[in-house]
Amino acid sequence: MAPIRLRHPKGVATLQLDTETATVQDLLQAIFEASEIPPSSQDLKVGYPPKPLTAVIPELPLSSLGIASGDQLIVTQKPGTAPSPTTSAPRPAPASQPSAASRSKPRDALPFSFGEASTPAPPVKSTGPDQVRTEGGFLVHRVVPDDNSCLFSSVALVFEQDMRKASTIRQVVADAIRKDPETWNEAILGRPREDYIKTILSPNSWGGAIELSILAAHYSTEIASIDVETGRIDHFTPSVGPPPTNRVLLIYSGIHYDAAVIAPTADAPAEWCASIVPVAGNDVEDPTMRALGQLATLLRKKRAYTNTATFDLKCEICAKGLKGEKEARAHAEETGHTKFGEY
Repeated sequence: MAPIRLRHPKGVATLQLDTETATVQDLLQAIFEASEIPPSSQDLKVGYPPKPLTAVIPELPLSSLGIASGDQLIVTQKPGTAPSPTTSAPRPAPASQPSAASRSKPRDALPFSFGEASTPAPPVKSTGPDQVRTEGGFLVHRVVPDDNSCLFSSVALVFEQDMRKASTIRQVVADAIRKDPETWNEAILGRPREDYIKTILSPNSWGGAIELSILAAHYSTEIASIDVETGRIDHFTPSVGPPPTNRVLLIYSGIHYDAAVIAPTADAPAEWCASIVPVAGNDVEDPTMRALGQLATLLRKKRAYTNTATFDLKCEICAKGLKGEKEARAHAEETGHTKFGEY
């Protein structure tokens, strides 16, 4: 049995599969049981940093995917597919939780998804960053450097008002993992604890759900992250104490995190902007969250996201160029080649 760590929209799970006898279908079914995302709707990434896992052919052996023991898988729902039957499963526990078996429940059991059907406010005509009007001013897209520290830079911007403090945010995460070996054990982290700590302190490593859960607990503030392509909002909240009354806003493009802040005027300087906003009801009722959905819609219309499902592929055995899962499947059936990479 080989543990495979799975991150999904509701949290983190560890899958136990025999890589010698299991098939790809067994993996897809195990992912479905953990995430409630049907196999036909699963969009998979693997590794650290994540890379798209495209040629997923159910009848092939699991070994054809090249997944090794301890690897991390990330699954999201493909745009335009039917929603999962339920979204009430809990999230991974932040560092203050007493045991790894416990999980924190999102404040809203059914996150509201802002798709193309949302009616956005008219975009503000400006040569600066994208923004939309909201109560009390404008919600502004604050772009951080496009590097492997974008999550930590965004969190540093909204909580510390200085994106250059990304290394400080990394240290917060490392300290939380080090101090709570029960919650952040090897099974949850998907690798030895000290290895994970060393990796997360490196400026070249990415962050994700674990890091956002820890940071929400550290700052006692909700972190709401919206996916530009799908409009889905993930809420990361402390699992102890009363529900937070404040939140910060992040924007996720598929491979990059930015921040969103409230500006009093369209051309206000950064120091006049508010990065911590009050929670005012659920995502539909809260005007700031509606504006966040409208901002994501604006970015989506500008194609400001990466759809990993449409990446060009290359057979790593014969170097043939392919496009999408359909061509990869046909190539695999024709040649027996089952190892593909991004072109």
